[in-house]
Amino acid sequence: MRVVIVGAGAVGRTIAENLADGHDVIVVDKDEDIVEDLTYELDVLAIAGDGTEIGTLREAEIGEADMVIASTDSDETNVVICGATKTESDAFTIARVRRRTLLETWQGSEGAFGVDFMVCTDLLTAQAIFRVTGLPAARDVDMFAGGLVRMAEFEIREDSPVAGQTVKEADRYDSLTFAAVFRDDEMLVAKGNTVMCEGDRVVVIGSPESITRFANEVASVEDNGTKDVVVVGASEIGIQAAREFEEHGHRLRMIERNPERAREAAENLPNTMVLQSDATDTDFLVREHIDEADVLVAALDSDEKNLLAALLAHRVGVERTVAVIENVEYATLFETVGVDVVINPREETAEEIVRFTRAARTEKVAMLEHDRAEVIEIEVGPDSTLTDKPIAEATQDLPDGVVIGAISRGGDLITPRGTTIVRPGDHVVVFVDAAVLDEVIESM
Repeated sequence: MRVVIVGAGAVGRTIAENLADGHDVIVVDKDEDIVEDLTYELDVLAIAGDGTEIGTLREAEIGEADMVIASTDSDETNVVICGATKTESDAFTIARVRRRTLLETWQGSEGAFGVDFMVCTDLLTAQAIFRVTGLPAARDVDMFAGGLVRMAEFEIREDSPVAGQTVKEADRYDSLTFAAVFRDDEMLVAKGNTVMCEGDRVVVIGSPESITRFANEVASVEDNGTKDVVVVGASEIGIQAAREFEEHGHRLRMIERNPERAREAAENLPNTMVLQSDATDTDFLVREHIDEADVLVAALDSDEKNLLAALLAHRVGVERTVAVIENVEYATLFETVGVDVVINPREETAEEIVRFTRAARTEKVAMLEHDRAEVIEIEVGPDSTLTDKPIAEATQDLPDGVVIGAISRGGDLITPRGTTIVRPGDHVVVFVDAAVLDEVIESM
């Protein structure tokens, strides 16, 4: 595909990095220094200019583009870019926005403004926070096949019953597939004799019920459903996350230092107790019994503040902490010093957008370990390598680093085994090493 990306900030750059190897990518940005860096660092054509100007878009040859992704820091600018594109091109347009209200306006107007698809970064991040906190010990969670299939990544703790067990020993669930084990910088495709050790991150794919049972076993707890949740920061992400928890009946408290933002949050979140205070004040945390929370979500306006809030929460006794980070390079540091889950908005956004650049049958994409691997949902066509063959035979024609995790057929979940035969029209959920992704997608 020929893809034009307007805006080379954090999100735009992540998308460009992901697409550069397999597509013809052109990046437009106002900042000449960014354009120069991209020219040397990525296999893309970088152009300095204002994406709202038709002359700049013509220089990027949008008339020949298959897709235009507007990813500047301004919601309104991104909408204008998509509208301008439609005057010159039939390209599929994607606008990244931060405000949920703009997304709702677009959804209610049947794809107006020249925007074919709109993705709301803050809402995606909030939904990711909600999903991952719904499973004990989970680091990443995503849904496939309309909710029929769940993928989750778990960290194996020292006291976990599965620590030291082989995959074969731990495989006691009716509809669950062990896909991979991440150990430090190494990725292992899960086999029967693969041992899961303390500190490993294990990826499993299966029914929501089996994933939940596995999560409870990994964490050595029984999840009772309703949680006591504390959200730190009435940022847009914080507000959206609180709404997600409210809608599912959890007990909510929000801590916001700014009086005006705290008042606004209280007005917009009827089922949330808003506390106007400083979440880095240990005495306040103790006095308000924040230690009794099951989950604390740090959604402040800086990575450093989120790190401090999460660490202090752990110190006073909060069971699990989630921190939102803008700089993905901090992820390993946060996890090393004790933050349980780190969520990066740009990675969540890139996941949602990148699927449109894949094969037409690709329904869903989830990136793992900062895009070292992916879990993808693909509708199997008549010419697929998998079609009408037992999986054990079909996978011999695929490169190493591929695991068939689940199959959805006519609304029913099929747990794949070596003798399972894949049919045209099946939706398969596949774990793929990023190094062989293009080859696998082509063969599917």
